[in-house]
Amino acid sequence: MTSVTGEHTQNVNGRHRARDWTRWLPLAAVLAAAWPVAAQLQLQGGGRTLVFALALGLLLGLVLQRSRFCFYCHARDWFEFGDPRGVLSILLALAVGSAGMTVVLGSWVAVPQPGQLPPDMHIGPVSWVLVLAGLAFGAGMSVSGSCISAHWYRLGEGSPVAPFALVGTGLGFVLGFRSWNPLYSLAIADAPVIWLPAHLGYGGALALQLAVLGLLAAWVWRIHGRSGRAQPRPAAEPAQPPGLRQLWMSLWQGRWNAALGGLAVGLIAAAAIVRMRPLGVTTTLGSTVRSWAQAGGWVPERLHGLDTLGGCATAVLNSLLTPHAVLLLGLVAGAWGAAVASRQWTPRRPTWRDAARGLAGGALLGWGAMMGLGCTIGTLLSGSMAGALSGWVFGAAVFTALWLGFVLRRWQASRD
Repeated sequence: MTSVTGEHTQNVNGRHRARDWTRWLPLAAVLAAAWPVAAQLQLQGGGRTLVFALALGLLLGLVLQRSRFCFYCHARDWFEFGDPRGVLSILLALAVGSAGMTVVLGSWVAVPQPGQLPPDMHIGPVSWVLVLAGLAFGAGMSVSGSCISAHWYRLGEGSPVAPFALVGTGLGFVLGFRSWNPLYSLAIADAPVIWLPAHLGYGGALALQLAVLGLLAAWVWRIHGRSGRAQPRPAAEPAQPPGLRQLWMSLWQGRWNAALGGLAVGLIAAAAIVRMRPLGVTTTLGSTVRSWAQAGGWVPERLHGLDTLGGCATAVLNSLLTPHAVLLLGLVAGAWGAAVASRQWTPRRPTWRDAARGLAGGALLGWGAMMGLGCTIGTLLSGSMAGALSGWVFGAAVFTALWLGFVLRRWQASRD
């Protein structure tokens, strides 16, 4: 005989299961809408590239959201909580992407030579302006709470800060365009553009980068071990093969393993250059802002040497239907579907504090991305993976700024 309590529990569980299917509707809607959108894109000029960008954007949005792949969050987890998994996932992404890009670039430029750069790669000049750009970008991450790529995917999570941060990023680009010409003449014009394979060969450059990444990973892990804040190991459970439903549900609970996120990001970044320019999330925003600002006379009509440099290009747009614009559309849509499916879509009304830190931090992000010719995805990831010294310098400056920000906050907290 079934007890009243047992019947009640069964009814409650039944209602929960009945409502549970609604969480998949947005994800299903995104995937269903992708088919007709892809069909329309196929009819446009460069249709295959646009469809590829849409698919890559959907996948990237899903991966970023589920793995919480965010440079600021990963740095915070390490600096504040002693958790190295996020930082190690970044190093893994760089290692995987470097190997993948080396294979692709080797088919483009068979014999790398000084002065000869692979087309469209994010390989920029190295100067003190690049260091300043990285420091500004890192400061913007600390203020706004994310890098630009994370703000894009957090739009799909209903973040109250992300819209203001992206508006602030646009304002930062305007400030960057206005300061570009004097800084270009002062330091950028004569700065060296260093592509490691041109000096070390593909094998030597890849070996050097993997060695540096390996040493960094060993150092991070050693610091983690000395800190005494190692994560406790969960109690061993009997090994039972999960069913299909359990395996499926595990994809939408909590967050993905950090290593899986790093591996996926590295593979996506390497795959991007097969059909389109390297991965980057500031090209569309920067180009749109430049077109609008030049039309309104807010920035100089001529930006010396900008269009000849590698990085996230900000050329005046004749059409918004570009591969990077479609990739961003897919990224936000994929992140939204994943956020709802994992019950992490939590929109709320923004406060004045949300707006202020979003705009202020975004302005620093935009200026740093403009002067650094990209952000953590474009200059740091795509640039470093391609063997650009500029990517390594920008990344070092970004993480230095993040570390200083955490030290400052810890000092302020100790005084309160």
